[in-house]
Amino acid sequence: MIGFHYRGYPPSTGRIGAAAVRSDALLVHDFAVRRFPGRPIVAIGFSVGSGVASWLASQRPLAGMILVTPFDSLEKVAAERIPWLPVRWLFRNPMESAEWLRTAQLPVAVIAGGSDRLVRPARTEALRHAIPHLVYDRTIAGADHNDIYGKSTFQTAMREALAAIEGSHRP
Repeated sequence: MIGFHYRGYPPSTGRIGAAAVRSDALLVHDFAVRRFPGRPIVAIGFSVGSGVASWLASQRPLAGMILVTPFDSLEKVAAERIPWLPVRWLFRNPMESAEWLRTAQLPVAVIAGGSDRLVRPARTEALRHAIPHLVYDRTIAGADHNDIYGKSTFQTAMREALAAIEGSHRP
């Protein structure tokens, strides 16, 4: 498993931005391919990382993807959170997961929080409808956006999601 901290978030340095994290995702993916030649690469994206993983899937071949607390469009999430602000005019870091995944042929798993107050259910539902090969879909009851990781069912859901991705490659 390889993980990385986004630029601008400790302990990483640099400036936060969608272009920067997308660039980093390519670097990390390409490093993993070189380090583990011939091994399947499954991208896992948590929250904003689900947008990064979705973009990566449009740029590099992946064996699958697990998206946790995902959204269809980061701009739409922001617009729902701050309805009085003209988000569409101010938004500078687009992440359009649904658009990037609409033609993706890889197996995708979604794990959402049943009580997510940051990414509202409509944003995750719109993403689900855009994924052509959704192999696992789990909503964890009572889980909010940030406490989902501490729920006892989260680890089980992650294992089941990975198994569903691996199983989708079998004839």
